[in-house]
Amino acid sequence: MKMNLLFRISMLAILMVSFSVQAVEHLRLSTTTSTENSGLMAVLHPVFEQKYGVKVHVIAVGTGKALKVGSRGDVDAVFVHAAAAELAYVARGDFIDRHPVMHNDFVLIGPASDPADIAGSVSIEEALENIMRAEVRFVSRGDDSGTHKKELALWKQADLLPTGRWYIKAGQGMGAVIKIADEMGAYTLSDRGTQIAFEDKVSLKVLYQGDPPLFNPYHIMAVNPDKHQHINYDLAKKYIDFVTGEEGQALIRDFRIKSQLLFYPDVIK
Repeated sequence: MKMNLLFRISMLAILMVSFSVQAVEHLRLSTTTSTENSGLMAVLHPVFEQKYGVKVHVIAVGTGKALKVGSRGDVDAVFVHAAAAELAYVARGDFIDRHPVMHNDFVLIGPASDPADIAGSVSIEEALENIMRAEVRFVSRGDDSGTHKKELALWKQADLLPTGRWYIKAGQGMGAVIKIADEMGAYTLSDRGTQIAFEDKVSLKVLYQGDPPLFNPYHIMAVNPDKHQHINYDLAKKYIDFVTGEEGQALIRDFRIKSQLLFYPDVIK
């Protein structure tokens, strides 16, 4: 009888724990690898989770994939950085409540010896032309990410078509591409946040920066509940309000690595 009672108590405790776990709301978020690789998500999400008693499930992929995942209704919100692509999805009605969150910029990084001599370039077009003329290896994300979209737009802006053995399509996230470029002694385009996060792990240096076309804005959007009734729109809205609100914006503003600011908040200064 005593063992029976202990068994029942144990089972009840297990059921209560199980119910408690199941009762926790989960926000499903697709985002670019740059927000994850930089460490920003690890700063923002614990605060958001504690504030609302929820858990955030992150799918960190290239922006193109993140947008597709959201358009299928497989997540509740998307946090990405490819403005033209975002607006196309918004126009189709896949996303609503699009808001600016933060920005940084893209940089061209490569070996310190700078074999294509891009450091002295007067424009991003000249820097890319120097790489192509020298046929020095360049590692492209090649994954339809926001960074990949920007890279392709920059080649087009320079009226150049990168082809040949020197141009390598990795199909990988930003952190992996930086490591590949480092191993190969190659150039690559990186968002500033991931570059800073990886600069102590690789020998690559920032060789070209500061040109206006390298501006890199990030936006947050909710998946449209009219298209996907199962998504947690209320929680998505809380997340949007958090990252664009004073608390989230302050976390972004104060997020630094070795005193370097990785992202600049767009709502507060």
